[in-house]
Amino acid sequence: MSKRERQRMILELVASRPIASQEELRRHLAARGLAVTQSTLSRDLRELRLARIPTPDGVRYAHPDAGGAESTRPGLEDVLPQFFESVDGIRELLVVRTTAGGAQPTAEALDAAELPEVVGTIAGENTVLVICRSASAREKLARRLERLGRRRQE
Repeated sequence: MSKRERQRMILELVASRPIASQEELRRHLAARGLAVTQSTLSRDLRELRLARIPTPDGVRYAHPDAGGAESTRPGLEDVLPQFFESVDGIRELLVVRTTAGGAQPTAEALDAAELPEVVGTIAGENTVLVICRSASAREKLARRLERLGRRRQE
């Protein structure tokens, strides 16, 4: 099977049912006769721009543009309580720790919020590096994110 066909199958699966993890997606692909490695699947998800996003039924993979308008994407207030673990920083740099797989949707929500304190974000699997405009902007943003993140425990 070609890469294009494999990625088309991934898109079909993600569009047809809620898939919360790479392992779950790998099992669905295997059930259709396609064995893929975790690294290949990660690369495909990245190339397809699929991200884990919160939904009323839990986290699932989806294309950030799925569902139409930008305003239908989950906001920072929706995403952060679901994924937030901690926040720490130095000078203009803020590090947001998330649950596994939570960094991408968190960074996307931060970018979409267009906060004046934020220059940009870089996300890994469970860590988001937020570059702020100043140390005071970082402190202000850290307090806000901590407050939003604590909603998960309430």
